[in-house]
Amino acid sequence: MTTTDGGERAIRVFLVDDHDVVRRGAAALLEEEQDISVVGEAGTAAEAEARIPAARPDVALLDVRLPDGSGVGVCREMRSRLPGLACLMLTSYADDDALYDSVMAGAAGYVLKQIHGSDLVGAVRTVAAGGSLLDPRSTARMMRRMREADAGRNPVDELSEQERRIFELIGEGLTNRQIGERVYLSEKTVKNYVSSVLSKLDMRRRTQAAALAARLKSEAARREDDRR
Repeated sequence: MTTTDGGERAIRVFLVDDHDVVRRGAAALLEEEQDISVVGEAGTAAEAEARIPAARPDVALLDVRLPDGSGVGVCREMRSRLPGLACLMLTSYADDDALYDSVMAGAAGYVLKQIHGSDLVGAVRTVAAGGSLLDPRSTARMMRRMREADAGRNPVDELSEQERRIFELIGEGLTNRQIGERVYLSEKTVKNYVSSVLSKLDMRRRTQAAALAARLKSEAARREDDRR
């Protein structure tokens, strides 16, 4: 266990960014604080998901954009495995979509890379203590967007025609190979489509998509019966 000079447990931080300079700068800044300890680093989403559980950090500082995925996806996955982990998203520019996705993934805060060093330290301490780093304006935008999403928008509206077809076949319980045979695509291509579908639906498991597809199909059939 990492402790401070006073014997208290230090805040354990894990850094995820594909730029070495950013990681080293953040690590040097945080390590200067007696109550903070950097317990690990990663430059890709895959590395982060493999290393974070073993490091058992209190806070994960995650770059939103990574070469093999996104910090948002890492946040969602790690929060499902480590509910006590506070994720602090780091990005180069303000982006409402990224902010919304981060909040929905369970992130505790969202800061720009241009943040002043002392403010970053403060942000880490805030989320480690269970606080949130969303200013009132951002919170208002998120609440408005969530209300709009709850107002009846079909969750599959954002899927392309091919993705929607794949989604429907997932609902039928078909494997990737079976789907590929049905729509004349390779199994690898189908796998990529499935990943895209899950990402757009903000889901982590194929079974979640299958359940949604079945529910939407049932509702459509019920409406059709009502019209007859």
